[in-house]
Amino acid sequence: MNTMEKQIGKIVDTILADYDNGRDIDRIDLQCLPDRDVVVDMIEKLRRIVFPGFSREKNYRIYNARHNLSMLMEDVMFNLNRQIALVLGDEEQGRELCLTFFQQITKVRAMVQTDLQAAFDGDPAASGKEEIIFSYPGLFAITVYRLAHELHILGVPLLPRMMTEYAHSVTGIDIHPGAAIGEYFFIDHGTGIVIGETTVIGKNVKIYQGVTLGGLSTKGGQSLRGSRRHPTISDNVTIYANATILGGDTVIGSDSVIGASAFLTDSVAPGTRVSIENQPLRFKTKP
Repeated sequence: MNTMEKQIGKIVDTILADYDNGRDIDRIDLQCLPDRDVVVDMIEKLRRIVFPGFSREKNYRIYNARHNLSMLMEDVMFNLNRQIALVLGDEEQGRELCLTFFQQITKVRAMVQTDLQAAFDGDPAASGKEEIIFSYPGLFAITVYRLAHELHILGVPLLPRMMTEYAHSVTGIDIHPGAAIGEYFFIDHGTGIVIGETTVIGKNVKIYQGVTLGGLSTKGGQSLRGSRRHPTISDNVTIYANATILGGDTVIGSDSVIGASAFLTDSVAPGTRVSIENQPLRFKTKP
């Protein structure tokens, strides 16, 4: 054994010994934890079920809708059942929740159709709905959220957050699966949007990049769990880029418009327009 191999062996022994400290980060019983790669694979296959004509599976040689859907369903149900059983420690309950989740797919698809329509109606740059489905990060993030939200409602731990955080990593849009979001929801551009766990969003709401719907403070940590920490956005509200709205008691009334970079911790009445007055600009030309 050469010197390098000996050094590597010593480092391995040191790290293995460090695993014996009993800390949260030392856990290595991976058979009892969900598999992120499997979760990501399920997301992609669930999106094929939601948008059946917008993907091609090279392994499926029979171009029959029932056959292909059956294969997708069997694949996702097998893996989802396994992942739910892992996080709950109960295989029978995992099967029941998996079946209940799939019974909600048509409801999810109906909601996604309204989101697609809202994106098309709200964005003059969209050449068609196909472009939105294929390329808009907002619709991607919303679709994953709507799927994850159904698992969240069923009380499935961990997996819903893994799903929305995957969408966050892909799109830059952070939607907690616990948020309650009505139909015809449109995210324009989207990068940097944050929607907290207890946020409530009504129908026909449109938000732009950089918007934060968050909590006033996290100093209380876990003691705040279960409390209402995030704002309510009523129907027909538009929130422009980089606006920040904080607090569980903050309600944005229906038909309001929140201007870019506004910072709100208090409620506003229905039909209110909130904007920041023009800031003075300084122009300096070269001599």
